[in-house]
Amino acid sequence: MSMSTLSAAHEPPASHGIAVGKMGIWWFLASEIMVFGGFLAIYILYRMASAGAWTQLAEHVSAPIGTFNTLVLLTSSLTMVKAFQAIDAGEKLRARNFLAATVILGLAFLGIKAFEYSRELAMGFTPVSGMFWSFYYALTGLHGLHVLAGVIANFALFVMAMKGSLWPKTQQRVEYVGLYWHFVDVVWIFLFPLLYLSY
Repeated sequence: MSMSTLSAAHEPPASHGIAVGKMGIWWFLASEIMVFGGFLAIYILYRMASAGAWTQLAEHVSAPIGTFNTLVLLTSSLTMVKAFQAIDAGEKLRARNFLAATVILGLAFLGIKAFEYSRELAMGFTPVSGMFWSFYYALTGLHGLHVLAGVIANFALFVMAMKGSLWPKTQQRVEYVGLYWHFVDVVWIFLFPLLYLSY
């Protein structure tokens, strides 16, 4: 056997780079950034062109409710991180508990948003009440659908964890869903000041 053959036999396997699944989720999130980014850019331009008229409309949106819901969603991001840390440490029970907490907090966010919608509709503010309200319902509604998708994904992980079928590829699955969930949280961090705070 030649020296080159022996040398090759002892070389570590070449790195395959980023996993296909992770690359896929990053490409998906990039497309989502363009969707939300386009919406927000148009919203900002219209608000600037309103010469302060939208500021009065924004005063009818409940900043305290929005602030509380922001805390709920940010807490869910923390529980998602804790779920991944628990899985990384092999602590299955804690992982299941944190996944369940993430689902509950996501549902709480949607429930609070539904209450907020009912409150605004009762006051006569509908999607056709003006440009501000059209953007408000479109942006928060689109975001709400993304939260719902994240809740479903996290619930699926929780069910798989309960059945014990999650663990062979646990880290990857939770990591991918976690990336999506954090993206949803970051989007809300942009939506909250733009929609809820008068300026």
